Amino acid sequence: MNKPTGFIGLGVMGTPMALNLARSGVPLVVWSRSNNHYDTLRAAGAEVAESLDALFSQCETLILMLAHEAAIDEVLGRHTPLFEQRMAGRLIVNMSTTSSGYSRLLADEIGKGRGQYVEAPVSGSRKPAEAGQLVVMLAGMPEPVEAVRSLIQPLCRDSLVCGDVPGALTMKLAVNLFLITMVTGLAEATHFAQRQGVDLAQFAQALNVGPMASDVSRGKLGKLVAQDFSVQAAITDVLKNSRLVAQAARDLGIASPLLDVCHALYGETEALGQGGLDMVAVIHAIAQRTAQADGSP
Repeated sequence: MNKPTGFIGLGVMGTPMALNLARSGVPLVVWSRSNNHYDTLRAAGAEVAESLDALFSQCETLILMLAHEAAIDEVLGRHTPLFEQRMAGRLIVNMSTTSSGYSRLLADEIGKGRGQYVEAPVSGSRKPAEAGQLVVMLAGMPEPVEAVRSLIQPLCRDSLVCGDVPGALTMKLAVNLFLITMVTGLAEATHFAQRQGVDLAQFAQALNVGPMASDVSRGKLGKLVAQDFSVQAAITDVLKNSRLVAQAARDLGIASPLLDVCHALYGETEALGQGGLDMVAVIHAIAQRTAQADGSP
């Protein structure tokens, strides 16, 4: 009998992803540092591990969907005697967004620990995750990559093989650069329309029927018009991602002028106490700059 797959990380993205795997019939064991959403996952057929050690003892393939590199290090036991024990004979699937350099080093260390490693970062936010419509980018050795590609089919609209590690994360960072600058531009355009007295419903209609419309622009514009800041992709996460892209650009001496402005704006939005809101809340930082420019209180 095949061993179940482990899934670690049940946040905004991880929970719907794990649910889609469980509902598709994948035998799944889950664990989260925050102990969230366990009842929902049990109802979908997943087993909840009592501890990380219990999860590792049951599973040979483990999917990680964690917030940052420190969380990955913690659950893998990296830099501790546990690491080699946890990696031996296991396939680690990193669906988190990290720096390319970190991922490359992690792949090397897992290989030395007699394990296998596949990068599998995703493009898409909470709603595509819920609908199983993510785009997954994969990198690693061909055999485990193909195994992971088959495993994650319930999560995605499409999957792309991007060569060796860190090819998938490099691709993800390039995609994120476009997403961040596009949504920030949409927020600025909405703020401009508001201040000019344009009817926002009509503004949305003009954009949505035009050549620049996309699934992302329609969804984010709807949230801006309704002033709905419920989270799909959080400000704090977008700020982290913009920091990763900026660092990757700096490492190779690549100019990133649009991203640099966006990075500052998301930092300003987080400083307003809005880190947990959706990324369209960046409009508040833009509005704050307007207020400062015209001397408004």
